[in-house]
Amino acid sequence: MPEAELGPPESALAAAPGEPSAAPSASAESGVPPAWAALLGHFYARLGVPFPSLTRLSGEEVPEPYRRLLVHSNDMTPTLEQFYRRRLCLRVLGRERAPAAYQREVVLQLAGNRRPASYGAICIHLPNLPESARQIVLAETLPFGRILHSEMIAHLSWPQAFFRADADPHMSRLLDVADARVLYGRRNVLVDGQRRLLAEVIEILAPVPESFVPHP
Repeated sequence: MPEAELGPPESALAAAPGEPSAAPSASAESGVPPAWAALLGHFYARLGVPFPSLTRLSGEEVPEPYRRLLVHSNDMTPTLEQFYRRRLCLRVLGRERAPAAYQREVVLQLAGNRRPASYGAICIHLPNLPESARQIVLAETLPFGRILHSEMIAHLSWPQAFFRADADPHMSRLLDVADARVLYGRRNVLVDGQRRLLAEVIEILAPVPESFVPHP
């Protein structure tokens, strides 16, 4: 996937509460979204369900194989597709559109068996995308990472936070988690070659099946 050769833009910091300077291992009480997870908190509020407990982690505190899948500056869609060796399909749970931004709550599923691979929320800044990419986004058929690749949009993926989440009933249902589990995720910001904000996203991974976990 093409990426822009540039450093983190100040505009992304301004648009991204909970910048990397926040201390790792900071816990947020259940029901109160931390500033860096406000996007996900917005969709929880729409549903009228309590926000789950999140604990912010440093990259080194994320255990394998989740560290491999989260702690990097690559896009999540191709990372998961390479890991599972399957394409990802988009399932949109809810959306809101304003003139400058389009927000949606989503699940990414593995093609073929529809196994959930990740859950989260994304805010896409439509005016900063080419018209062709905007139309594909609004069609709600492809994950955002694949659109960036297919439309050859140069960009930088810049993770802002990593965290541990206690799976609540909402996440458990969407990620097909039968019992209480600890999940791992990140907050990421995507900017283009002109340092314009393309998207902000909260990504929470489904538990990795045992068959995909390497053993010593």
